[in-house]
Amino acid sequence: MPPAVVLVTGVSRWLGGALAAELAADPSIERVIGVDTVPPSPAMLRRLGRTEFVRADIRNPLIGKVIGAAAVDTVVHMNISSTPAGSGGRTPMKELNVIGTMQLLAACQRAPSVRRFVLKSTTAVYGASSRDPAVFTEAMQARQVPSGGFARDSVDIEGYVRSFGRRRPDVDIAMLRFTNFIGPRIDSLLTGFLRMPVVPTALGYDARVQLLHEDDALAVLVRATTGDFTGTVNVGGEGTLLLSQIVRRLGRIEVPLPYPALGSVGRVSRRFGFVDYSPEQMRFLNFGRVVDTTVLRTTFGYAPRFTTSAALADYARTVPPVVPPQLVDQATGALRGLLSRVGDTAAAVGDRLSPAPSAPGLRAVRDA
Repeated sequence: MPPAVVLVTGVSRWLGGALAAELAADPSIERVIGVDTVPPSPAMLRRLGRTEFVRADIRNPLIGKVIGAAAVDTVVHMNISSTPAGSGGRTPMKELNVIGTMQLLAACQRAPSVRRFVLKSTTAVYGASSRDPAVFTEAMQARQVPSGGFARDSVDIEGYVRSFGRRRPDVDIAMLRFTNFIGPRIDSLLTGFLRMPVVPTALGYDARVQLLHEDDALAVLVRATTGDFTGTVNVGGEGTLLLSQIVRRLGRIEVPLPYPALGSVGRVSRRFGFVDYSPEQMRFLNFGRVVDTTVLRTTFGYAPRFTTSAALADYARTVPPVVPPQLVDQATGALRGLLSRVGDTAAAVGDRLSPAPSAPGLRAVRDA
């Protein structure tokens, strides 16, 4: 049964607004209500169509009146911040993420009309460490539980949603664990990091990165909202790329730094507002993270249109290279050739310096 009244939180951001616009264009949905603390941009407001925007804070219990008065039957929770700077600091960010989710779930619990809840979660709940498996499935847990920041908030939020499900077993719950978003229109932590002309990386590490194109993310959200899937699903594009490959394909300059220096660079970057990367996100850039998407393709029933490589290529169209990728490839090829020749020369010298084996006859004479 398709939803009648849908409430979407976080509609002032690109993905939340795009979802509300897609749902509003569906004539089978009677009403779409968009909630956020700040109004959408004029461009997004025009795109929202018949979406009814309500300026409200989900941390305020008054969100319950919005849900009750409109007889909302489907709630899509997307108002989860991943950057302290975007929320006014770590404390307001945690209040928005954790306290806001608790208030929203309390309002949903009191509303008998609610029968479906969709959570935009993240694969950051799996953490990032040297002990991680090659691929995470939905049944796995973090080998090293995130200690703070966005990842810790996401772990707590999923716990609250599961508790809500036990209190309201009549409500269908879908938790979508997204990999890193990328695309020409979406603004994420990773896209901000990759826009820097000089990209600092951890010396001795080359993280595996799995990306999801913004169009695939939107399609999955629409399907989760209007469909009947329940449970948890990893959402990511097919294939992976090494961080060094991503930097080269975007024509950026990679600067490998020792890990302590990388932490200092991250703090300076956050302080001056360049890129708001927390220590947990720096660990992701060290170790990377890859998830299994079998459930997405089979049970959920969606195959992403963009692979990780194709999603990066689409994003690259909007990012002028600092160094042309052809030049990077040429320099990399020349360096590899030089190292190969040096290795061959060293091997040849070693062979010449090695003592020749004695003939059996001479060895017998000396032994005698």
